[in-house]
Amino acid sequence: MPSVLPDGEPMPEDGALPASALQGAEDRPLAFYLHVPYCATRCGYCDFNTYTATELRGSGGVLASRDNYAEMVAEEIRLARKVLGDDPRQVRTVFVGGGTPTLLAAGDLVRMLDAVRNEFGLADDAEITTEANPESVDPEYLAQLRAGGFNRISFGMQSARQHVLKVLDRTHTPGRPEACVAEAREAGFAHVNLDLIYGTPGESDDDWRASLAAAVSAGPDHISAYALIVEEGTQLARRIRRGEVSMTDDDVHADRYLIADSVLREAGFDWYEVSNWATTAAGRCLHNELYWRGADWWGAGPGAHSHVGGVRWWNVKHPGAYAAALAEGRSPGAGRELLPPEDRRVERVLLELRLREGCELSLLHPAGLAAAGRAVSDGLLERGAYAEGRAVLTLRGRLLADAVVRDLVD
Repeated sequence: MPSVLPDGEPMPEDGALPASALQGAEDRPLAFYLHVPYCATRCGYCDFNTYTATELRGSGGVLASRDNYAEMVAEEIRLARKVLGDDPRQVRTVFVGGGTPTLLAAGDLVRMLDAVRNEFGLADDAEITTEANPESVDPEYLAQLRAGGFNRISFGMQSARQHVLKVLDRTHTPGRPEACVAEAREAGFAHVNLDLIYGTPGESDDDWRASLAAAVSAGPDHISAYALIVEEGTQLARRIRRGEVSMTDDDVHADRYLIADSVLREAGFDWYEVSNWATTAAGRCLHNELYWRGADWWGAGPGAHSHVGGVRWWNVKHPGAYAAALAEGRSPGAGRELLPPEDRRVERVLLELRLREGCELSLLHPAGLAAAGRAVSDGLLERGAYAEGRAVLTLRGRLLADAVVRDLVD
């Protein structure tokens, strides 16, 4: 959940949406994202809307402390029910992210999920995920989550090398994420993800291979691998500017991506999105797929973003302001935008092209179609898929995905 909010028009105090937003809603899946903004410490690379206890002290954060946070989120979920009215859809996915959701008691995460269940109902095959810090869970905690309805969990592993974790300011010890996978399996979780980051200053190819090997051997059915992005305003950006550590260049990032794809394919993982691999179709993160395919989702929590029927809105950032709005019976929305058809088309190309199935060529304008033809000739798009009316990235195309998209949306 990024820490900088976009510009937009004011959000109505009651959170009401234009009538057009719910037209055809029955044909679109509905998801919930529940944001938990608390962290024990701030990682040096993190630019998300998160807060440590020290950062909240004396700033009004007591209104949305960890002790009452679950009830605040439940209140926004009840607001969502009012705004969406008699929308009959059951919720297809729920994703609890952060921050560090598992800093809350397991019962609090279950209470937040129960609020969604009570207000909207959950589909029989609903995917229910939470992110977790490896050091903030144990077998009993995981068992409580599973008993409460969670069936997927994502652990932030990032690296298996201690010196790499140190640069990232990660506090868990190497080996703990792998142990968490075993504990989650024992608790009954069918689907487990490990998140990895490549391109950290000081990381070598051997370090990256060791991290991949450790992740694979732990036995998850999903692995995400993201290139480190150094965001302005973070501690890591300041360290690089002072010359304490060196920025990793794009060629190294590309090499690490190729290593990841090779290692994961050999281990039985297939890519289904540029940064995500799964061992089976069931192992994919359906919640993220709904994002990438433009479904409807309600984001609850400080700074959370939502999208329903071409209307996008975002909540106030600070937990204190968030809690105050709800306590006063107001929407915590800070602003919104109504996406015109052209913006929605561009977003579809931007997001769907990242998927293994790609995007339909019918979404492209003439200039974009011409660019797609050139991309096929350049080995960036699959020739067979192009012949069938779809733009699908090749391995080389995945390395240059941002550039390909820029050409295709013209």
